[in-house]
Amino acid sequence: MKNIYKYLLETCERKGAGHIVLIDPDRKNDGSFETYVEIVNNSGADAIFIGGSLMMDGQFHERVAKIKALSNVPIIFFPGGANQLNEHYDAILFMSLLSGRNPQYLIGEQVVSAPIISDLKIETIPTGYLLLDGGGKSTVGFMSASHPIPLNRTDITEAHALAAQYLGMKLVYLEAGSGAQTPVPTETIQTLSEKVDIPLIVGGGIRTPEDAEKRVRSGASFIVTGTVLETSDSSSLMQELASAIHVTE
Repeated sequence: MKNIYKYLLETCERKGAGHIVLIDPDRKNDGSFETYVEIVNNSGADAIFIGGSLMMDGQFHERVAKIKALSNVPIIFFPGGANQLNEHYDAILFMSLLSGRNPQYLIGEQVVSAPIISDLKIETIPTGYLLLDGGGKSTVGFMSASHPIPLNRTDITEAHALAAQYLGMKLVYLEAGSGAQTPVPTETIQTLSEKVDIPLIVGGGIRTPEDAEKRVRSGASFIVTGTVLETSDSSSLMQELASAIHVTE
């Protein structure tokens, strides 16, 4: 599929918002990828984010290829580092961790990865990545040595989101952290949706259709879910999530 960014925008226009499922191609999920992707294919989800903060063995790229072969929806790289790049992605979130001050994740990894992306000829989607404090120590926060923005400091989040827009980013990603205790507040999403002109991705701690729908109606353009895919009743739950997120269908 060509022009994934256009596809994402059209999904929002047609369905009200998009549901994106995050899959971590880690060895802990070996033996489950077929099931996970089948659930995604049958759920009505609109895309898959592939990524993780760590590569625990040498099979990362093989797992990405497997997911790509099984999926009926676009595969978008949610980068943990330049070493995770390969030719199997339909597009890449070309992210900068704007909420942190670690130069490696502000610009360092991007410079290392840029020639590889050019060689692979994969579509890039410039994205401002903002880590918010959803409770607990997130893997992203630990690995990037960055402090998340407190959930009650909407003013700080707003300033960073505006900076992303003025830097020319096409998306702002509000991340409460994988398995967050508290998702990004609806008040924060509503404030940012009124101030920022580019689409908002919201992820972390969203476990129920009600949580997802509230955030869409507050202004989120895309909802990302991940850990719910690994639950025993994920098949029906994923369908309910997609239905709740697609508010105009």
